[in-house]
Amino acid sequence: MKRTFGLFLSLMLLMTAASCTSPQTAGENPLLGEWTTPYGVPPFDRIRAEHFLPAFEQGMSLMNAEIGAITASGDEPTFENTILAYDDAGRSLERTSLVFGMLCAAETNDDLQALQEELMPRLAAHADRIRLDGKLFERVKSVYDRRASLGLDAEQLRLVEKIYNDFVRSGALLDAEKKARLAAINEELSVVAVRFGNNILAENNGFRLELGADQLGGLPVGVRDAAREKAQSLGLGRDKWVFTLHKPSLLPFLTYSTERALREELYKGYLNRCANGDEHDNKQLINDFIRLRTEKAHLLGYPSYAAYVVADEMARTTDAVYALLEEIWTPALRRAEGELAEMEEIFRKDFPDGTFESWDWWYYAEKLRKQKYDLDEEMLRPYFALENVQSGIFFLANRLYGITFRPISVPVYHAEASAYEVLDADESHLGVLYFDFFPRDGKSQGAWCGNYVEQSYVDGERVAPVVSIVCNFTRPTGNTPALLSLDETETLFHEFGHALHFLFHDVKYRGLTEVEGDFVELPSQVMENWAFEPEMLRNYALHYRSGEVIPQHLVEKLRRSTLFNQGFMTTELIAAALSDLDIHSTTEYAPFDPAAFERRALVEKRGLIPQIEPRYRYPYFSHIFDGGYSAGYYFYTWAAVLDKDAFDRFKSSGDLFNRELADRFRRRLLARGGSADGMTLYRDFCGSDPDKTALLVARGLVERPAQVEDLPAKLEK
Repeated sequence: MKRTFGLFLSLMLLMTAASCTSPQTAGENPLLGEWTTPYGVPPFDRIRAEHFLPAFEQGMSLMNAEIGAITASGDEPTFENTILAYDDAGRSLERTSLVFGMLCAAETNDDLQALQEELMPRLAAHADRIRLDGKLFERVKSVYDRRASLGLDAEQLRLVEKIYNDFVRSGALLDAEKKARLAAINEELSVVAVRFGNNILAENNGFRLELGADQLGGLPVGVRDAAREKAQSLGLGRDKWVFTLHKPSLLPFLTYSTERALREELYKGYLNRCANGDEHDNKQLINDFIRLRTEKAHLLGYPSYAAYVVADEMARTTDAVYALLEEIWTPALRRAEGELAEMEEIFRKDFPDGTFESWDWWYYAEKLRKQKYDLDEEMLRPYFALENVQSGIFFLANRLYGITFRPISVPVYHAEASAYEVLDADESHLGVLYFDFFPRDGKSQGAWCGNYVEQSYVDGERVAPVVSIVCNFTRPTGNTPALLSLDETETLFHEFGHALHFLFHDVKYRGLTEVEGDFVELPSQVMENWAFEPEMLRNYALHYRSGEVIPQHLVEKLRRSTLFNQGFMTTELIAAALSDLDIHSTTEYAPFDPAAFERRALVEKRGLIPQIEPRYRYPYFSHIFDGGYSAGYYFYTWAAVLDKDAFDRFKSSGDLFNRELADRFRRRLLARGGSADGMTLYRDFCGSDPDKTALLVARGLVERPAQVEDLPAKLEK
């Protein structure tokens, strides 16, 4: 999963408390008490799985006392004694929750998985006891009803309204019977989510394609070396090569292997994950998700779970989401059909009577790219060594915002993780950033960015965030460093954008940290736009051996190929977003076959061609089932409208590294978290509503207008 900020959002939201017992004492547990580590990072070197139960127990106890003090007060409810007190509650528990959730994604094991399954229903139940507490809600509602007369500033008013709405959306207005049913649904959903994710991890780790020397046709040396090292790590010796379902192994094989039957075997292994009728099959769990989520939506007064989710986002209605997705779908599919026609001409030379299949797309797309642009990814990889790409994002952050990154020695949760102190332009401490780049058996697929410590304020002092970027990139082999693909390079820029969003947060109230889901990808996606700009490439795309800057002829080829295969990439993305929205738009649940539902939604209803699969199929669609993007995979596309429009502001200014514009972006958008709604923040930065034209042009779906309106020469401060 490329973009998974929020992948464990559901986990974090549920982890507001736990009711557990353990013989551990505070003196033995590094999660209890104050952390004395440098920069306030978690004491990873001392944390063990058995420490989490007592840490959750203590967090539970403290939070119960804090909530009890609010509800027991005989004083009239005020912003300070109710809203602010609630916002401050549960800090210890939040700290444990963040560490636990991030570790379960990046470095899990049997003990943590078992603990997840045991804890989640308890955590869900306790979270509901707080959100459905009638006395607590009465006090919140009292402040909410009088909010206009309390002399609150804009952020205080926003916090009151947000907390009140969160309670309502969590069922605070329901009667006792419906509250009990809602709590039972949430408890069951928490267990289903853990099992779903664990099944995917098992399937990812359980499949391997073991090959001999005569089955490696077409594969570049670096791809073969990585497969041989994987075989050796599995104890298979030097005469075997192993390919897995992890993207750094899967995609190069699909792109370069001349063995069509093996491409089919590997791709079907990927497509059929968790749908093989065995102990890791997720089809029944998908039914459980939709049954429970649909019932939950009905209890809360919505016709479908999608309607419930989208009502709290920038889009507001599913009609608005469908309108955007369908507007892009038709031209994207038409373009993809044109791409297919070009590839089929090449395919026919190899298989005159064959049928072009989905596992052929990467292979013939690469042939077509070489034919049209005299460009293939292997000639580019030497210029995208991981260390150089990382230096490039540091360079960009410094040019835009004046911040710098200093390697530090702090506890890490795995030997491959590294850490940096982030210094602001005035050299003050801004936060800590971890990097964890390579696949492991204990790590979920994809890439994401999250917090181990969130930015907050305690006694008027800013608590600096501790942020982590986690990826699954191509590993180094032998003496060759990790050489990234273009997609991996773009991914690092993307996740770094999330990291900047977290690092720049300067939010007074914890309840205003989160932004809308369809806004959250703006800070990440906007960073991708810089990755392959010629000005940027000259600063970081250096040959890993010679140090030579990427030649101009390669930059020009890369520029000319920018729109190559965009029909395919856009179609598979929108297909996944539509399948997500469709399944969560169910209004009356009845048992269903996920594969048949997907086929009706995409093939029969919208004409998806068989040569393209949606980016994620339901049985392994982690974003929407055990992640934070249920009925929200459209977030990436909605945010893309914003990010392309925002980047156009930099392009139009004549300076890609416009410091004044970047400072405005930081102060008015990144630093503010959820202090205002997303569209207000965006308008505050841009001075106008976003224009979809920039997105459609970037995807090659419309022609660029003849003239682009320039920014005002002087930006308002």
